[in-house]
Amino acid sequence: MIRAVLLDIEGTTTSLSFVHDTLFPYAAAHLADFVREHRDDPPVARLLADARAYAGGDLDDAALIERMRAWMDADQKITPLKALQGLIWENGYARGDFHGHVYPDVPGGLQRWKDAGIDLYIFSSGSVHAQKLLFGHTEAGDLNPLFSGYFDTRIGGKRDADSYRRIAGEIGLPPEQILFLSDRPEELAAAALARMDTTAVLREGVDGPFDRHRTVPDLAALTPAAMNRG
Repeated sequence: MIRAVLLDIEGTTTSLSFVHDTLFPYAAAHLADFVREHRDDPPVARLLADARAYAGGDLDDAALIERMRAWMDADQKITPLKALQGLIWENGYARGDFHGHVYPDVPGGLQRWKDAGIDLYIFSSGSVHAQKLLFGHTEAGDLNPLFSGYFDTRIGGKRDADSYRRIAGEIGLPPEQILFLSDRPEELAAAALARMDTTAVLREGVDGPFDRHRTVPDLAALTPAAMNRG
């Protein structure tokens, strides 16, 4: 019996184009100004120190900004970078520069599962802060009340089975009672190694191969009854 659903964001609830064509360029364009304006704020200062330590050198602000832009271009999953991006996006959401994108089937699918007593969680390489911002500023309104928790790279990589074991421990359920949804075969394989149930969501341009993983075209196709049919 599935008692919790763990969802990927990019390509599962949210279009790849929104992340890559809106969020990432926005963060890159505003990074330098954000660092200059907020470098002395304690949370930002800590993140900059962590980023410098990760870079392995005593970089000045200009050099660190260029290094972080290079990490962004390479889509590096670096925790302090992801946290800084989240803070930059927070300003963008507050100014109304963009809304968090979710596919049309997502709000109804989440609500249907919630109404059925299934707890909902997010696991994304983006920071927890960025996750909450996205779901808090969608065209459908604030979806955060539907979620029971959020996980990011602080719990581990998305292709590491131990990450999913840790998540199951944090949720407090056997892995077999958690369904993980993603568009990435490597992530689904890692979750399956941790004994989670898995389903591939076949959004635009996604065609696998997904081996033995269940596949659905969208969240509307995955009813609570369908989750437990195997």
